[in-house]
Amino acid sequence: MDLSRRSFLLGAPALTSLALLPRKGFAQAQADRSVYAAMYAPIDDDLYPVPGVPLSKINPAFLRREVPYDRPEPPGTIVIDPRARYLYHVQDGGTAMRYGVGVGRAGFSWSGEATVHDKQEWPDWYPPKEMFGRQPELMEQMGDLPGGPGMPGGPGNPLGARALYLWQGNKDTLYRIHGTFEPWTIGTNVSSGCIRMINQDVIDLYNRVPVGTRVVVLPSGQGTRRSVART
Repeated sequence: MDLSRRSFLLGAPALTSLALLPRKGFAQAQADRSVYAAMYAPIDDDLYPVPGVPLSKINPAFLRREVPYDRPEPPGTIVIDPRARYLYHVQDGGTAMRYGVGVGRAGFSWSGEATVHDKQEWPDWYPPKEMFGRQPELMEQMGDLPGGPGMPGGPGNPLGARALYLWQGNKDTLYRIHGTFEPWTIGTNVSSGCIRMINQDVIDLYNRVPVGTRVVVLPSGQGTRRSVART
């Protein structure tokens, strides 16, 4: 079965990767471009405006799409494959919604299981003390918020439009799945351990998952480019 037919059977022909566009007919290529242009268009009806994504600056492999998925996690689970730089939201029927992500740079990667303990729209950012130690100049950008030195949510905030807060048991891991206003960093090792997503994608994920969702972060040596390898 070729990829085009598989995508058709999944009910998402419009979500075929832009990387395949040169192999298609002109009309289909134009249609796919239109779908992605709409998917990543500006959002003007949120608390703050979200700029459109410059698709020419994004590797097409990291754009949102539905893909076959063969790991045993139940539907609703979030699985993060830092090696391939993908986040999967497992769905029914052997599929997952796959998003490109930015992951921790050298020395800041992590793995294990966590739970979405909280969700925030346009979250405030409270850098941990360790980050202030590494980058003392950050303090100049902070304000006096109810939770301590921090940056109010909004367009200048590095957590972007949404954040999912990951806890292990009763302890905050201090890691987040969050948006970014630097979408061209998706697909790279760029963060201090958090999982970075295009704002349009993190809004989509935010609307799909409830508090209490299980999150699995694979070791960086596991996973494949097409789907997450079995452990």
